[in-house]
Amino acid sequence: MASASLSIGKLAAATGTRVETIRYYESIGLLAAPGRTAANYRTYLPDHLARLAFIRRARSLGFSLDLVKALVGLSDQRDEPCEAVDLIAREHLADIDRKLADLTTLRAELDRLIVQCVHGTISECRIIGSLGPDPDPCGGMRGVDR
Repeated sequence: MASASLSIGKLAAATGTRVETIRYYESIGLLAAPGRTAANYRTYLPDHLARLAFIRRARSLGFSLDLVKALVGLSDQRDEPCEAVDLIAREHLADIDRKLADLTTLRAELDRLIVQCVHGTISECRIIGSLGPDPDPCGGMRGVDR
């Protein structure tokens, strides 16, 4: 079985994960602590490789560490129904949809500002002007509490 074990560097290379990240995942309980050699080096098994690949894939899909922890816990319960996994995925998808809507709004606003550009001087720049505070008729700044 020793030939099937990996050092932390080889595990990192095999999964495209930084060594520091692997150690962090161990410290928060996301990845099981590995065995140790007589010289106290970490030795990882194929199960560690599979778990880390799972974590990396979930992270690449945008799942937070908390959600990854939940998914990892659920993945260990092989005979249980998968409704909880479905719920997590659907909530994450709804969050992505909200973020996409926000980004679409931001894109439209930035596009509107760019279209208004008349290529004059910075003092006339509508983009720069829109980033600063707008004075109100009373001499204050709109949207800023005094």
